[in-house]
Amino acid sequence: MFPFNKSSRIRRELAKIRNEIDFLKILAAQPLIQNVRNGASRASLRDAEFKVFSQFGDDGIIQYLIYRLEPLPDAFVEFGVDNYRESNTRFLLSNNNWRGLVLDGNQKCIDQIRSDEISWRHTLTAKPAWITRDNINDLLRHSGFTGEIGLLSIDIDGNDYWVWEKLDAVDPVIVIVEYNSIFGPDLAVTIPYDPNFTRHKAHYSGQFWGASLPALDLLAKRKGLSLVGCNSAGNNAYFVRNNRIDRLRVLTPKEAFVDARFRDSRNASGQLTYLSGHHRFEAIEHLEVYDVQREKLAVLGSLRLA
Repeated sequence: MFPFNKSSRIRRELAKIRNEIDFLKILAAQPLIQNVRNGASRASLRDAEFKVFSQFGDDGIIQYLIYRLEPLPDAFVEFGVDNYRESNTRFLLSNNNWRGLVLDGNQKCIDQIRSDEISWRHTLTAKPAWITRDNINDLLRHSGFTGEIGLLSIDIDGNDYWVWEKLDAVDPVIVIVEYNSIFGPDLAVTIPYDPNFTRHKAHYSGQFWGASLPALDLLAKRKGLSLVGCNSAGNNAYFVRNNRIDRLRVLTPKEAFVDARFRDSRNASGQLTYLSGHHRFEAIEHLEVYDVQREKLAVLGSLRLA
């Protein structure tokens, strides 16, 4: 019994340390929040960036937007959260005490979230689910999330466009969607829909996933939202519902586009190859994408030459 008791005690102590670190991170962010609120309107969302729990500077952007657009419904939905230690909404939950729903396809990750103090200290629902365009609305409704919400964050490294297209159970004021900058600022394309899509099975490089910024912008317009910017990492795009846009500047995809500098490409053996610039596009240009404007499939490279 001793080894078991010892390991349990170690886990409890590690959890306590993580919670104390989280508290200190939240405390340290308070002056940054005041800076966001006291400053003038930002020329770019990127000027408001700071990081607490988000992967990049999205915590600051979100604080800026919810302050500019308040009052907002204090509810969010985020899917593709892994174990929720690094996400777009964890700071919103911990600092602003919003309620939320998080979904991820990995049961172990959901178990970690449920065992985290954050799940009982706040109104957080965590559910395991492999998300498709056919099940997303039922998942939200069965979890008690319908109607107007403050924020929706989509990051599933694949069918993001197709899932957002079908999602209508909630009506978010702010939508954050990951875009694939490898497709560039001009092509309105997405991966063809495949309910079983996984990034590295689709192509070993890991560069073939998601949708371009212009494709997401076209979809947002159909849903009554406008593009207001992207983060400086070049992976998250921000859209705001038109009837709540306030004085935020609406941007075109070319104006908002930021080219990501990630170099996470891999070879067929799974080893990092660190492709950058146009070499990332060249690695996947032979693959077929869905052209959103023309509503048909086409080879990616042929569209760039058109």
